[in-house]
Amino acid sequence: MKNRPVAHITQAEHLNMGSTVVKQPLPTVKVEQVDPFLLLHHFGPTTTAPGSDPLDVGPHPHRGFEPVTFLYSGGIRHKDSRGNEGLLRGGDVQWMTAGLGIIHSERASREFLEAGGTMEGIQLWVNLPRKHKMAQPNYQDIKAAQIPEILEDNGKVRLRLVAGQYQGKKGPARTFTPILALQAELNTGGYVEVQIPEHFNALVYILRGEVQLNENFSYSGETMLHFKNEGAGFSLRAKADSQALILAGEPIGEPVAQWGPYVMNTQTEIMEAMRDYQMGKMGVYID
Repeated sequence: MKNRPVAHITQAEHLNMGSTVVKQPLPTVKVEQVDPFLLLHHFGPTTTAPGSDPLDVGPHPHRGFEPVTFLYSGGIRHKDSRGNEGLLRGGDVQWMTAGLGIIHSERASREFLEAGGTMEGIQLWVNLPRKHKMAQPNYQDIKAAQIPEILEDNGKVRLRLVAGQYQGKKGPARTFTPILALQAELNTGGYVEVQIPEHFNALVYILRGEVQLNENFSYSGETMLHFKNEGAGFSLRAKADSQALILAGEPIGEPVAQWGPYVMNTQTEIMEAMRDYQMGKMGVYID
């Protein structure tokens, strides 16, 4: 397998959002997007006592893309302007299609508030192609038990397949464009070769630990590696117990106009989204 070379290496910027520190490796000054991936926020790990919500993201709108939450630990309750409500626990994934517009909130679950604990997760923004930007809003609440696992290197590496097809297995997430999403846990010394379709853009975000790429340089936690579209994949070897999120997707190749929680193709469409939100066309959120 010909290994892909690295195009960019970005360190996550730390942002304070309430009582939670959010690490943002995408977008950065170097890399605005890795089409179709627009934003990656790694929140936590934040440990709190009972009664404290380290997340507490109140009602806010979205249009034109898919916010995806990978919850590593803790508990989240999501609620929206269409009357939907759901719960995520550690290991679960929420794949939300904002589409034509929705207002939702993300707060600690009652279970988490009563017991306290550690909250950690990743929110990823996945772009939608022009023809699907006004799709009906939808939630996919994917429970941990639904996510197929692939073991490599005698069990030293565990891959959880959230989206796409890999080694004969299929992830549970339904996507509008071809996407591969793998959550990787690597024990010290664990080695894995990851194959990526050559026309896909690809990145790896290292949450923690230290991994050696392509038997070459090593990279530590809170680092994103964005690859060139040359080669069939890459290899990872854990120099310490590590966790990483591996993402790859077919580029959409369309103009991106973004303002806050709206991602469209033109500035006119952004203005329309703002107007529709103000006019109540994205629904009414009642807590």
